[in-house]
Amino acid sequence: MQLIDTHTHLDFPDFDADRPQVLAAARALGIEKLVILGVEHGNWQRLWDQVLVHEGLYAAFGLHPVYLDSHRPYHLHALEQWLEKLQGHEKLCAVGEFGLDYYLPELDRQRQQVLFEAQLVLAQRLELPVLLHVRRAHAQVIATLKRFKLQRAGIIHAFAGSYEEAREYMKLGFRLGLGGAATWPQAKRLRQVVPRLPLDAVVLETDSPDMAPATHPNIRNSPVHLLAICRELATLLAVEPEVLAAASSRNAAALFGWLD
Repeated sequence: MQLIDTHTHLDFPDFDADRPQVLAAARALGIEKLVILGVEHGNWQRLWDQVLVHEGLYAAFGLHPVYLDSHRPYHLHALEQWLEKLQGHEKLCAVGEFGLDYYLPELDRQRQQVLFEAQLVLAQRLELPVLLHVRRAHAQVIATLKRFKLQRAGIIHAFAGSYEEAREYMKLGFRLGLGGAATWPQAKRLRQVVPRLPLDAVVLETDSPDMAPATHPNIRNSPVHLLAICRELATLLAVEPEVLAAASSRNAAALFGWLD
């Protein structure tokens, strides 16, 4: 069984002590590709260095809304230059992580929106898919995406919305990233939505070191937990884990343009 972790922060210091071991363990479990996401200007170079060193790692770069107060106006121009410099490189796969976060009240919504739209413009111009962070902002994100009509769409990371919201994203060509959140019995609404999703709209992710699955509570999440996530979500979707793994990998490969 081959798997792709479409969203991990393996570059974070949480993995500094054992990153090679984590990657080796993940590969032994069939996790052949991992997408590492940049979140702010200060971690792009570190992330890229790690992606170049390790086989099977791919990079996305963006300005995450949670780090809004750390972003400076010139960082958007720096992102544009960075992506232009790497354009066409086989290890650059998307723009992300960016989006809207209405969960944290201290994050200015207008500033978020400006940054969100600027990165959508950049992705559209460079013909790259987008990896989006959306918390309690689905209506605004959907409305914005309908205006932009992205050619390559992307992934709604850690999707936890309603079925109606899922359907709107799917109409726009987006895949829905599913990870540890849906494995928890407490996530009742999400666990009712997941079985209604078509396999061609789903991709698997860990968001490690965050969002550990219910099978590994209260510890650092890791790409090695993707197999446990796949098994639990396969049960929800009423398919064999191998079927879900194949569908997720196929969807991710199509989105990122990975042709074997």
